[in-house]
This record gives sequence, structure tokens and C-alpha cells, in this order.
Amino acid sequence: MTVGREERGEDVREAAGRSRGGDSDWLRGAWITAVLGVFYRPEGITGGPEAIEFVLHGGDSVLLTCASDRTLRITPGSWPELPDWCVPAGQWQFSSLTGLPGPPYGGAWTVTGTEERRDGSGEVCEVVIRCEDGDFVAAAEDTMAIRFVRS
Repeated sequence: MTVGREERGEDVREAAGRSRGGDSDWLRGAWITAVLGVFYRPEGITGGPEAIEFVLHGGDSVLLTCASDRTLRITPGSWPELPDWCVPAGQWQFSSLTGLPGPPYGGAWTVTGTEERRDGSGEVCEVVIRCEDGDFVAAAEDTMAIRFVRS
């Protein structure tokens, strides 16, 4: 899938499969095998993650990060490697996220659609990844926040 990020006035696309394009189809049909947080290790894993990585069946991944203005960035992930901005890499780690269920029977969530929610300025601030068994709701705050809502 191709996952792009929107920068003021430009649409940047990077290879990872299907085009994101701002519509609700950009992840439809994908199988999510894991949802991991990217944590700055000296802070411990008690705080929120700096990013959330959705690992997809087949090896691709999608990375959600928050900017200082609480906007959400959606870019291709680098699974199993840490994102390039994790410097020094030895002080960062992937970790499971509390409060999220494990994958359903079969080992993956099937994505049925996505929804990008925008703030008053038109910037993405939250994304809903709809799956057959419920929805992942990720929001940009001081760090990333995520919850799973069963359908």
C-alpha cells in the first residue's frame, strides 16, 4: 500500500502498496498482525508512546506519529526497524500497548475501512481504523493515544 502524508499544500506519497489519498479505502483489506508503541526508553514505558506502528501481514507497516501541534502524521512504517528519527536507537524500543486486545482468532484484524478526523484547521488529529471485530482509534495528543472499541 502507499501511505502518504499531507503537508501544507502538498501531498507526499511513499511506496508501501495502495494509495492513501485521504479516502476511507487506504487500508481496506489489510491484515493487522500487531499494534506496537514506539517508546523512548529512558522515560520508561509508563508514559504514552511517541508513535504507534501497525504491522501488516506481509511485512509492511503504517506509522502514526504526533507533531507538537497535536496533528497526526500517517507514514509508511519501517518494521521491524525503528523509525529513522529514533536517535540514538539504543534508547528507543517497540513495546506492546496496554488496553489493546490481542489479534482475533486467525492472528490478524481485517481492516474494513478508515476515517481521518480533522481539527478546525483541517489537519488530521485522529484516525479510526475500522476492523471486523472493532475499531482502533488513535489520536495525537502530547504523545499518541490509542484505544480499541469493540463493535
